[in-house]
Amino acid sequence: MSFTQQFLTEASQIIAKLDTAAIDKTVEALAAIRARGGRLFVLGVGGSASNAAHAVNDFRKIAGIETYSPTDNVSELTARTNDEGWETVFAEWLKGSRLDADDGVLVFSVGGGDLERNVSPNLVRAVQHAKKVGATVCGIVGRDGGYTAKVADACVIVPTVNAAHVTPHAEAFQAVVWHLFVSHPALKAAATKWESEATKKAA
Repeated sequence: MSFTQQFLTEASQIIAKLDTAAIDKTVEALAAIRARGGRLFVLGVGGSASNAAHAVNDFRKIAGIETYSPTDNVSELTARTNDEGWETVFAEWLKGSRLDADDGVLVFSVGGGDLERNVSPNLVRAVQHAKKVGATVCGIVGRDGGYTAKVADACVIVPTVNAAHVTPHAEAFQAVVWHLFVSHPALKAAATKWESEATKKAA
């Protein structure tokens, strides 16, 4: 089997292993945030930060949820990192945004954060603050989900089928799962361009 065949086979195995109940539970949690007029804050670092920026667009435009990501504001992110430290950068950003019990935090992460191993401590501190104020915590994470999966109200774990490819699969499936979220009938509030064009032609 070639590397390409192996990688794609692993992707198909992940799809088969995804926990659909966890996906549906997360959709319900996100719908509840919207219903009560709450905001959604998407957190991620590295490739997950880029995914967060894309997801902000989709949750705002397709699902009609007021959504933000701190990594979209490079000036504030770097100022806080420089002056206060990397570990608290997201938590302090959320405090500045007056995160409260109506709001939600959605974590994109390969490992989900782990203070003991000093892996993504900024995500852990942000989730801790979210839990403290009563905000809903959701996640799409890889491996065993780390701290996020332990404390989240709803969390989708991308199954590990090959330990050598945890990061690329986890980050790729963040996109698959959040696109499922915003396409779900319980969340989708606006038609997407190409689907609406196809409907026009069919009519």
